[in-house]
Amino acid sequence: MTHRQILVIIFALMAGMFLSALDQTIVGTSIRTIADDLNGLALQAWVTTAYLILSTISTPIYGKLSDIFGRRPLFIIAISVFLIGSLLAGLATSMYELAVFRGIQGLGAGGLMALPLTIMGDMLAPRQRAKYQGYFLATFGIASVIGPLIGGLLSGSHEILFITGWRWVFLINIPIGVVALAVVLKFLHLPHTKRAVRIDWWGAATVILALVPLLLIAEQGREWGWFSAGAWACYVLSAAGIVAFIFVESRMGDDALIPLKLFKNSTFSVATVLGVLVGFGMFGALLTVPLYLQLVQGATPTESGFLMLPMILGLMIASIVSGQLIARTGKYRIFPITGTLFMAVGFVLMTFLTVDRPLWYVMMSMFFIGLGLGQMMQTLTIASQNAVGPRDIGVATSASTFFRQIGGTLGTAVVFSFIFTRLPNTIGDAFADPTNTANLKAALADPTVLANPANKTILGLLQSNDPSAISNALDGDTSFLNNSTRALAYPFLDGFSNAIASVFWITLAVITVAFVLSLFLKATPLRQKSALQEASDLDARDDALAAEALSAANTMGALIEPGTSDGEREPSATVADTLRAAPVPDATPGTDATTSAEGTDSTTKPSGPRHG
Repeated sequence: MTHRQILVIIFALMAGMFLSALDQTIVGTSIRTIADDLNGLALQAWVTTAYLILSTISTPIYGKLSDIFGRRPLFIIAISVFLIGSLLAGLATSMYELAVFRGIQGLGAGGLMALPLTIMGDMLAPRQRAKYQGYFLATFGIASVIGPLIGGLLSGSHEILFITGWRWVFLINIPIGVVALAVVLKFLHLPHTKRAVRIDWWGAATVILALVPLLLIAEQGREWGWFSAGAWACYVLSAAGIVAFIFVESRMGDDALIPLKLFKNSTFSVATVLGVLVGFGMFGALLTVPLYLQLVQGATPTESGFLMLPMILGLMIASIVSGQLIARTGKYRIFPITGTLFMAVGFVLMTFLTVDRPLWYVMMSMFFIGLGLGQMMQTLTIASQNAVGPRDIGVATSASTFFRQIGGTLGTAVVFSFIFTRLPNTIGDAFADPTNTANLKAALADPTVLANPANKTILGLLQSNDPSAISNALDGDTSFLNNSTRALAYPFLDGFSNAIASVFWITLAVITVAFVLSLFLKATPLRQKSALQEASDLDARDDALAAEALSAANTMGALIEPGTSDGEREPSATVADTLRAAPVPDATPGTDATTSAEGTDSTTKPSGPRHG
């Protein structure tokens, strides 16, 4: 393929990935407005959970089905399903409907995130792949920046083109998706060889049984209680699902949804575990830093999106530089090491966050985290793809994406659980601080402070003398802090910033483990051929072997004595004996060596005249 053809297809893939990346960020700033309009604020968690569950589960399924039926039809299906879900979500009349329609969106989003990287693996050799994957990280970065901005603008508008403003959060996907679908239909034409394989329906069923309870407890654990009856039911069901999934996959062999043979390769195994740990740290940063910026620094959702630019800038710089270096040198082992090191530096700085830290300090910390992520994300994908055969590249890519999503989900659950568990203690400590107490008393003695309507909620909390009400004041609506007097809000902000800072010790510990593990990553040499070319070579070799076997059989004549019945076969010669005696053709025309199925070299060439 020419450079121009590659860029056209990359544009189509970027458009599809942009849909999914934008949807993850645009809804976050508008969900409160949506929930208020649909009268279901308490149900908003289910809207997020439905999307998360379906997108995570569908990721490996798309990868496996694309290996069987081809990338193009599965990518078209993913875009179509996502557009249908977006249209239905824009027409939802209740939170329950929205949760169902968001689930349909998630069903398409699983393919939109996994298949573009898989298609890249088909088109390009691993050494050249890193150079182009920077485009995808740039797409993810742009969506992360403009998503909160667009979500805030749309949900803040009462009506656009006679349609309620927040509904455009979902309907905006329609024109983008139609363009992506048109480009894919016109330009994305990849050769595919159909293979007769079994579809692993039981694997899909058991992975659902394993993940749905786990994701439910991850999202709802704080509400239900981590050791409640419902939580224990989820733990048991998930454990049973994991055991059943491993059993089914071991029986399915190469036809498994996630073939267990992939984990026999140490490079793939280490890269997969690194992906889980990096996903944990990445989501820990992406979700908690905006919260700190909005609540403690007083930024609006739109402003917090712009303040995340240093992280996105670091991610893009690191991905472009590392991609170019990988393309030129063919070496990538250093990048997981330096990537986790940069992330660790960023999280160390984050552990010292306080309510009075200047913005430049926070932005510098985010820049280091971005530099680390930019070196890790594409490198781990390349390592996973390079470690498997060309016919397994789809399932390997989707498996690495799948486990990274699981890491991000667990990171989200652990981080937020820890924050809100620590929050009552940190707020209590902030109110007990002598300096905060003195400032609070001085503010309460000021008549203008007492007369300010913006201070009504805080004054009511302080006058109630209920420690639990004060400690849990930030569990629900926190808008009462926005315009209140600084001295009154300061203890709440101080407690929240301390809770946020303490959670970064967890992410730092996880990234430290990732750094140690990265030292054991075996960087196998990057292959010089694309997966499509390798698969084509394998098919050509198989066809040549079959042709030679048929020719040998014809040369030896019939293996059944004339005049005998089917059951009276001559024992002196068998088909296997005949084929063993047949010459083996070269794997590549014009070469002196051929590679056997086990990967060993043979220099045996056919000699003498051949008789047909």
